[in-house]
Amino acid sequence: MGAVPPGDPSDAGTMMGPLISARQRDRVERYVQSAIDEGAKVVCGGKRPEGFDRGFFYEPTLITDVDNSMTVAQEEIFGPVLVAIPFDDDDDAIRIANDSIYGLSGAVFSGDDQRAISVAKRVRTERCRSMAVSGMGRTFHSEGISNLV
Repeated sequence: MGAVPPGDPSDAGTMMGPLISARQRDRVERYVQSAIDEGAKVVCGGKRPEGFDRGFFYEPTLITDVDNSMTVAQEEIFGPVLVAIPFDDDDDAIRIANDSIYGLSGAVFSGDDQRAISVAKRVRTERCRSMAVSGMGRTFHSEGISNLV
């Protein structure tokens, strides 16, 4: 995640620009702090980047040691924060993914196309993409295409 430095959104080389407002950046900061307060660990990021006095920048952040009861696992952050929750097997991962009142989107990553699609079908979200070895998301799989026509 450190390979995705924030920058000027008008620069073609920028991979991540600022958040929409100071209010949203402050909200993201509160979520990260709540994760720490609840026992999670910030592996990288977790702060405003140096050298960005203008704009509402926040570093890409990875949070681990999270369980599904924590605020960062249950609420939508709308910021550059990745929350990693360990799971035992596919059924456990699906249980965790479906244990939320929200469900705008989801993603499944696997080394096995069929496994990724199988799991994605069981995740209750408005949209769920699966990404496997083929590099093609679920949308571009034959079943995904049939959903579009």
